[in-house]
Amino acid sequence: MPDRADVPTVPTFEDALAYAADAWQRSILFLDVMRRRGQQYEEQAARSAPHVLDYEAELICDGRSLERPVNYGLVRIEPPAGVVIDPLMRPFVVVDPRAGHGPGIGGFKADSEIGVAMKAGHPCYFIGFLPEPVPGQTIEDIARAEAVFLETVIARHPDASGKPCVIGNCQAGWAVMMLASLRPELFGPIIIAGAPLSYWAGVHGQYPMRYSGGLLGGSWLTALTGDLGAGKFDGAWLVQNFENQNPANTLWTKQYNLYSKVDTEAERYLGFERWWGGHVTLNAEEMQFIVDELFVGNRLSSGEIRTSDGVAVDLRAIRSPIVVFCSKGDNITPPQQALDWILDLYDSVDEIRSLGQTIVYAIHEDVGHLGIFVSGGVARKEHDEFASNIELIDLLPPGLYEAILEPMGEAVTHPELVTGQWIMRCESRTLDDIRALGGNDIQDERSFAAAARLSEMNLALYRAFAQPAVRATVKPLLAEAMARLHPLRLSYELFGKSNPFMAWVASAAEKVREDRQEADPENRFIALQEQMSDQIVSALDGWRQMSEKLAEDTFQMIYGAPAVQAALGVDPTSDRPPRKAAKSLLTSALVEARTAALKERIAQGGLLEGLVRSMLYVGIAKGGADERGFAAIRKLRAEHPDANSLQLAEFKAMIREQYYILLIDEAAAVAAIPALLPKNVEERRAAFEALKGVLEASATLSGDAAERLARVAELFDLGKAAPRPVASRGPLARAS
Repeated sequence: MPDRADVPTVPTFEDALAYAADAWQRSILFLDVMRRRGQQYEEQAARSAPHVLDYEAELICDGRSLERPVNYGLVRIEPPAGVVIDPLMRPFVVVDPRAGHGPGIGGFKADSEIGVAMKAGHPCYFIGFLPEPVPGQTIEDIARAEAVFLETVIARHPDASGKPCVIGNCQAGWAVMMLASLRPELFGPIIIAGAPLSYWAGVHGQYPMRYSGGLLGGSWLTALTGDLGAGKFDGAWLVQNFENQNPANTLWTKQYNLYSKVDTEAERYLGFERWWGGHVTLNAEEMQFIVDELFVGNRLSSGEIRTSDGVAVDLRAIRSPIVVFCSKGDNITPPQQALDWILDLYDSVDEIRSLGQTIVYAIHEDVGHLGIFVSGGVARKEHDEFASNIELIDLLPPGLYEAILEPMGEAVTHPELVTGQWIMRCESRTLDDIRALGGNDIQDERSFAAAARLSEMNLALYRAFAQPAVRATVKPLLAEAMARLHPLRLSYELFGKSNPFMAWVASAAEKVREDRQEADPENRFIALQEQMSDQIVSALDGWRQMSEKLAEDTFQMIYGAPAVQAALGVDPTSDRPPRKAAKSLLTSALVEARTAALKERIAQGGLLEGLVRSMLYVGIAKGGADERGFAAIRKLRAEHPDANSLQLAEFKAMIREQYYILLIDEAAAVAAIPALLPKNVEERRAAFEALKGVLEASATLSGDAAERLARVAELFDLGKAAPRPVASRGPLARAS
């Protein structure tokens, strides 16, 4: 290929001819891909259970057969050839997001959430759905069905190392969290990917989707859309909402990328469109709940949602470790919406610890919303590490952590303890670390509260004066006809078999492939084509930015006005957040009772308790843990007779108990360590060497951690042969 400097700046006649031939052929091939896309859409729509799973699956439980039937089902994923499943490992359950698209995205590729979990040896299950809802089903019915599915998985794996690890993508993330707060005993670790739990949250100048509810006057439009669907909400409108967030990609880039690389891009494009175009429906009641309670009302993170029997959905009731995966490049669920529920529920990390919760978050720098659970690169990195180290996450003491992934490299200490090409390290964080990402101030909170109040009023007015007439007018046949005319559906059907003007395309494309004449990549017209595409993208991005700023300014001007807030019942002078999760005196009493019980156990236990307490005492100063330390703990547990006699769940419970004992009274807990150790100095020395091996699995200790290890060595009373780490700083710092 000639150097760019050698290419003539003025296009030649030969360049024009070559480009014209290439452009014509690419146009035919592009039309053929669109024809295949339309045909694929029609074939998917005709299937009774369309999905895009890349794996064979066995139906285990059909939600339509339950007492409260729903259009959900539980399937077991068949491991592909060469993948060995360990039946003693905890099962993984991937819950598919029902947000307008077709089912199967969690197992869309071999490098997917399902794929990486099976590669790590875990049995895998998938909770998916059918395109049409069961008449009358509600969000609560779906939650109850998913509880039955998890009970089924648990019953099928009685000897597994733990309860199922449940992955919820996007919409499924908040649904999983709601169920986990109501039935915490069914869950092992929970991974929520791209799931918005705090819908009002965000920063100025970004993520304008949160303003749309207020700008449209609230959820009355959702009720109208459901009525125009004769009781069903067309998921194509949700997909259209996704599309509207990036007009440059929707109107140009996606199609241009196919056109410019039509010889190599067709199969990838069609594979994605098979899922993207599989529009499903929801009952109007389901969608109304989602918008009123979550999108506009934002009641999940404040504990205001109630079940039909009056039980509060309080995320603080979750007892499993929670892993939150989000991205700064996600304009649908930015980090603030994924993480600010923590700020809504807790006043400090100590409160998180007192409730026995472990929260781990990971923030990707640039992947988009769909890439969080679709991208092969993300699956090979983040999801791979979560699957491989899920037991490490389950072993972490209560608190708030950030998962940091680093490439292993050649100079890493103890590479034999690392699985894969990345090292996962969980570092302690505080609520200030989440606040530093940016978020709402009190004025923003009042503005959104005012929008929620107006939504309630407008919905009541619609139901009283317009809804009866709309429902009387729109019958199922009319609703179906309007759904068929949705712009997204037409964009598929216009290129399908029903369009007679597309009949010639297949044969023409075959002839083009037989005599394909690609233009030289250095052709000056190719460069001009790319420049024109860049200008179109820039223009559409400029339009998007202008529209987003206008939306934000309009929202703030209307709902930020003190007069509007006062008229809607929001005090414009109050410094108190208009919504904050309520505290429970019963919870405080239970924590106090648990604290008193643990104080009595400070001097109880044996060598295993002494080892674990010492490990935690030193480890607190390190501010986190990585997978090498966990691998060393696993090895220690396998070799230590007392630890090996415990079930894994009992071993984890003992670690948490010792951690709480340290938090309650560190001085007394450390002083009691000698009483837990054997009298024989050789046994103590062997135990200390094992402890030191765990603590230094990732790196040699320094600073406070080295000082603490020296203190532990004194407590073990090892004699002259004992290793004596040198303290590098002054007095011991108390763990924060």
